[in-house]
Amino acid sequence: MAWSISDVARMSGVTSRTLRHYDEIGLLPPAWIGGNGHRHYEEDDLLRLQQILLMRELDLGLREIQAVLDSQIDQVAVLREHHRRLLTERNRLDTLARTVGRTIAELEEGRDDTTMAKINRPENLFEGFEPTTAETEAEVREKWPQAWEQSRQAVATMTADDTERWQREVTAQMIRFAEFMVAGTPVDDSAVQAEVDVHYQGVCRFWTPNAAAYKGLGQTYVDDPQFRANFDKIADGLAVYQRDAMVVYADARLD
Repeated sequence: MAWSISDVARMSGVTSRTLRHYDEIGLLPPAWIGGNGHRHYEEDDLLRLQQILLMRELDLGLREIQAVLDSQIDQVAVLREHHRRLLTERNRLDTLARTVGRTIAELEEGRDDTTMAKINRPENLFEGFEPTTAETEAEVREKWPQAWEQSRQAVATMTADDTERWQREVTAQMIRFAEFMVAGTPVDDSAVQAEVDVHYQGVCRFWTPNAAAYKGLGQTYVDDPQFRANFDKIADGLAVYQRDAMVVYADARLD
């Protein structure tokens, strides 16, 4: 049995334009092309498309995907490996969901207190998050060497209690930004900008960015895969939302 390109697009959610692109680069050629120029796909092609989409979910590039598919013969073995990686990612996301849920519960429990709720085990705040790599730290050091040195010195002076307090503040603020975003509050809203001011003052505990540097920090949240992932694991789109709010703040209040 064969399916037209429109059938495959409907079944898979992949646009016809993307399917044509996959054909043009040799990633997913159709089984045959009719006299009218229409592409047709058979079962093996659908299985290959499934594998392409699975590897896209795992953040592989098209060249990497093609290399993997062209080097593999045993489709079942390939699918088993995809399945293993997806289960691993699911378990990590389950852990992350428990982390955020636990933090929300503990913060809400102490919401009526005059001080921030006590987090019983501050290390739990970051369970399931992917750590920043040495490569990311090196990139920050290269972009903003003076700021990196100021930040390094400030961190060196922090006590265990300081670190615990900072962790609670960071987690609580990420949740507040996410609540604004989910509610559809514009980034230039006064309440959002007040929260950005809290964020800026927090950054100034480590280094003092000007307008360009503060915008650059917000853009790093979006561009760096690990920074963005850690924001978006709280709420999808949070990195972009906070970046946009930081731009408004920088334009209005910083030199």
